[in-house]
Amino acid sequence: MAHSPPTVGGVSTPPLRLLAVTYGVTIADLYYCQPLLPQMARSFGPSAGYLTAVGQLGYGLALVLVVPLGDIVRRRRLVGVLLGAEVAALAATAAAPTAEVLLIAGAVLGLTSAGVVNVLVPYAAGLAAPHERGRAMATMLTGGMTGVLLSRTVAGVVAEALGWRALFAIAALATAALLVVPARVMAPTPPETTIGYRAQLAATVRLAARDPLLRRRSYLGACAFAAFGALWATLSFQLAGPPYHYGQTTIGLLALAGAAGTLAARFVGRAADRGRERLLTRTAPALGIASFGALWMGGSSLSWLLLGLVAMDLAVQAVHLLNLSVLYGRADGARSRVASVYMTLYTLGGVVGAGVGTALYQAGGWTALCLLGAAVMTLGLTTALRLQTRETTPDTADPGHQDPGHHPDNRDQSHSRR
Repeated sequence: MAHSPPTVGGVSTPPLRLLAVTYGVTIADLYYCQPLLPQMARSFGPSAGYLTAVGQLGYGLALVLVVPLGDIVRRRRLVGVLLGAEVAALAATAAAPTAEVLLIAGAVLGLTSAGVVNVLVPYAAGLAAPHERGRAMATMLTGGMTGVLLSRTVAGVVAEALGWRALFAIAALATAALLVVPARVMAPTPPETTIGYRAQLAATVRLAARDPLLRRRSYLGACAFAAFGALWATLSFQLAGPPYHYGQTTIGLLALAGAAGTLAARFVGRAADRGRERLLTRTAPALGIASFGALWMGGSSLSWLLLGLVAMDLAVQAVHLLNLSVLYGRADGARSRVASVYMTLYTLGGVVGAGVGTALYQAGGWTALCLLGAAVMTLGLTTALRLQTRETTPDTADPGHQDPGHHPDNRDQSHSRR
């Protein structure tokens, strides 16, 4: 039995940080391709442009079909298998001889990235004591957003110096180094439920149908991510045109303004742990509404634009963090079902927001886009105001103990069972 790591108030701090690093590196693997598509198109033709789409398709399939496995198999083994498959997908991308191989590898990469990330985050929630779960979720989200923010910069620098194939080869090596993390950090606990795969999928659907709080939290998250998707799907077009006329490098640097919102996530997590979750749940979407007012003024003013970007990112990160903290905190086991439902709806919100935002921007310009973002955030605020003061799990929606195969003592409390 491995030696128990030092803890701080119940949270295994070094393992939590390793999980956050794994989150960041894994999710970065999915985003490296975005700035490299022009280079890859020179190797494979226009078909390379579909790489982002197939990656997102794989990500979506994983949320529905792979993430629920986290409750019915050993999570340590599942994460190890998914990381191994991700390394293989990265290596296949680096060596791809044809566009078909490239796209298949991209789909596998999306599937494995989503699987690793959305198994690790519920697991990390189980590492934390209830009064520190907000900070634990903040640590994980900070790791993930850091990976997303740095991925495009790293990809551009490495690919310019060594070529895009070298970038994916290096990413494969970096991800392979993470293969030791599950064995070192994750407890060898048995599955949380002993039901079969089909029964688990059915239980996930029932959970979505019977748990009103999960639906409301998912809808709130979807609204926030829809606003986020609408903005980032159109911002580069706004910045490339009048009055800014920025190039791709400058646009990429402005995206780092979102780092301020990510850094603030830790303060949100601490405030939630101190009992301010209800107030923050209502304040975050209100900040999102105000951010689109600043962004509208930022159509011709860089100062207002930067202020709006920081405020919007902080609002979206706060909503997501609070949702995860509440939903994973109330789950008596079977957190992967919660993750599957919540993240599926959250991701769909981003996809719909990006599509509708692009269409409205083309039809009505920046003003129409900002009105859409404010309207969607207003829907989120309306949902937040309807949430109950005391967020508990109704008996008919309990995600764990009602299943005949559920073991309440098999929760992922690795700080006590290592």
